[in-house]
Amino acid sequence: MNLPIKKVLPFLIAIVIFVLVSVVYFSPVLEGKKIFQNDIKHFIGMAKETNDFRKENHTEPYWTNAAFGGMPTYSLSALYPNNYIKKVDALVRFLPRPADYLFLYFLSFFILLLVLKVDYKLAILGALAFGFSTYYIIILGVGHNAKAHAIAYMPLVLAGILRVFQKKYLQGFLLTALAMALEINASHPQMTYYLLFCVLILGIVYFIDAFKKKQLTVYIKSIGILTAAVMLAIGVNATSLLATKEYAAYSTRGKSELTITPEGAPKKAVDGLSKEYITTYSYGLLETFNLFIPRFMGGGNREDVGTDSNIYQFLHGKIDPKQVREFTKYAPMYWGNQPIVEAPAYIGAILMFLFVLGIFLVDGKLKKWLVGAFAFSILLSWGKNLDFVTNFFIDYVPMYNKFRAVSSIQVIAEMVVPILAVLALKELFYSKKSINIKLEALKKAFYISGGIALAFTLFGTSLFSFEGLVDGNYKPIMEGELLEAIIADRKAIFFSDSLRTVILVTIAAGVLWLFLKEKLSKNIAIISLTAFILFDLVSVDRRYVNNDDFLSARKIDKPYIASAIDKQLLKDTTYYRVGNFMVNPMNDGSTSYFHKSIGGYHAAKLRRYQELYDYQIAKNNIEVLNMLNTKYFIFEDGNQRETVQLNPDANGNAWFVQKINVVANANEEILALDSLKTKNEAVIDKRFVSENFKTSYAKDTTATIKLISYKPNKLVYKTKSATNQFAVFSEIYYKDGWNAYIDHKLTPHFRVNYVLRGMEIPAGEHIIEFKFEPTVIKTGTTMTLVSFVLLILISLGWFFIDKRKKNVS
Repeated sequence: MNLPIKKVLPFLIAIVIFVLVSVVYFSPVLEGKKIFQNDIKHFIGMAKETNDFRKENHTEPYWTNAAFGGMPTYSLSALYPNNYIKKVDALVRFLPRPADYLFLYFLSFFILLLVLKVDYKLAILGALAFGFSTYYIIILGVGHNAKAHAIAYMPLVLAGILRVFQKKYLQGFLLTALAMALEINASHPQMTYYLLFCVLILGIVYFIDAFKKKQLTVYIKSIGILTAAVMLAIGVNATSLLATKEYAAYSTRGKSELTITPEGAPKKAVDGLSKEYITTYSYGLLETFNLFIPRFMGGGNREDVGTDSNIYQFLHGKIDPKQVREFTKYAPMYWGNQPIVEAPAYIGAILMFLFVLGIFLVDGKLKKWLVGAFAFSILLSWGKNLDFVTNFFIDYVPMYNKFRAVSSIQVIAEMVVPILAVLALKELFYSKKSINIKLEALKKAFYISGGIALAFTLFGTSLFSFEGLVDGNYKPIMEGELLEAIIADRKAIFFSDSLRTVILVTIAAGVLWLFLKEKLSKNIAIISLTAFILFDLVSVDRRYVNNDDFLSARKIDKPYIASAIDKQLLKDTTYYRVGNFMVNPMNDGSTSYFHKSIGGYHAAKLRRYQELYDYQIAKNNIEVLNMLNTKYFIFEDGNQRETVQLNPDANGNAWFVQKINVVANANEEILALDSLKTKNEAVIDKRFVSENFKTSYAKDTTATIKLISYKPNKLVYKTKSATNQFAVFSEIYYKDGWNAYIDHKLTPHFRVNYVLRGMEIPAGEHIIEFKFEPTVIKTGTTMTLVSFVLLILISLGWFFIDKRKKNVS
């Protein structure tokens, strides 16, 4: 009776600690407040139409017309049938957001450390250290929830894989299948892709070890079990994966057909994102020291330097006190080469010191994997600063060119550092190695990590210019003495944080030295290290994400208040689009909250629509805006106030054209829009043109076409004409899902004007219906259910077979 309690009690203690720490760090959630996340604010705007439709109709539209003229909701706000794994995830994330993600960080990493046979007290230390890694907290502050979600399940996936390699096959199979299913369900392919690299490195290390020990048969068996687990995990997420895969081909992650720039110059057709876009956020070589010294590069683009700063002293008395405080509160301290940095990706001074200790103290294949994964992660995070490596991966490694911000691959480093750090403590506290070996490793780790920090403390301010890429954005005001004051504050931050690291490393080394000299007990040493690690990480985290980021739930749930112009436009109950040029239309979710917008906010827009914007809308082509049925323009008047202008020339929901220009390729199609008279003409790619395709139609002045019913996934038109006509619909063409019906009969329709829909309408009176009927949802739903049932049956069958074998033996 006591044995199960002894096994469960540490787990229960850990869960209680994790819950308490999560809600204490994000304590405003106890008052019902919610964290303000800019990305989520835009997401709420983008998803408003979908959420309203779901609430009213109790079904999914899978399409929204509120953004970018129209797009699938697969990667926006879709809920899929038979998605039982989502219910499992909801059970685990029972705390209010974002405390739920922090708890998940802790729990997942704790389980991984238990699988690695770490004592539960050290596992709690490691879990807290992992969860408070600055990058993981920062992404919660800005609203990268899907990224945080995927990162949180990474350790759990590794736990399952390692359990299989430990020959605990059933446990490993179940844990891998469940964890991988949850990882995929988090819906952040980039993070899951980076996890794959970490797993591949692990697999290579274990393969070499198995080869040396002549245990390839066991290795192959393990790989087979893991493959089956991953396949089932993919299967239970089939709907979302199939839908995402389908959409990705048409998104900015897919291949462009254009071989010209917006200016008309030749360019290479791109499959995936451009190298320049992929590597915009490349970590600097020196910037890597941010992992060890928090504000080595000044911190973020906006740092609060306070009233003791050189900037404050310089500006005080020269400009309005409110402006002085505003500037010092958001001072441009970052001096690296990335365009925007919210905060440094700080892993922790003590953790990095312990990681170095692990290099000297830990033996075996786990260390090789962790050090190899760390090096791999850092090298790739340098992006354009290590061109030959990055270019190789972009050009030759599958899918690598689908993801931007290469610096974020440091999530691997941020995961493996605390693993090796805790394994180092495990060796130091629990292994039978001699005290001399442990002391020697401790000295080496201290001399290396402490020595680097001390060198920067003593000499760093004279080694660098402390001028960065972002300084160019402030040139009109950041010149002369002000720039000197800014650089002086950057140096002061550099010195103070370098000294801080020296002190923390010294304290940690001192605690371990006292333990080895039997001046401190094991438990006191562990508690002390936990306290110092939490002080180290939390004090940095609080600089960037704290109680000030929380607002009332009402303000978060309804982040947009209708302006006078919004209210004015909402009186127009027809179906139209709005072009809001008060903001960057292609980086704005606010307009979609109230209106059907020609813009939006999404990391993977439809590629053709992005190209339409770059090649035409950005050049103010009014004919293109007309064909998108842009009935209203919002812009800034001469007095910097928001104003609205009616566009009387908007083409409406659909119209008949008399001439159809056939072009040879995408280049000609996009260029044809330069001069196309969209009310009378259309342009079509020759691939849609059959032998009997008509390119001209007689004008019928009595012909009418009118939208009579609107839903995001179903549009109904009524037409009347004396002769056959060709209609252009101001709706985005998306062949995998949209079907057209004339009088309930399925009828072909085509892509015209680069992004819109067109079709021939026979003479007479007809009802035209466009329905979004994606087959990918039906296929995926069946696969999801079958995979989930298989997972349960295989697990149960395996369990009973193992049990019978044990009873027989």
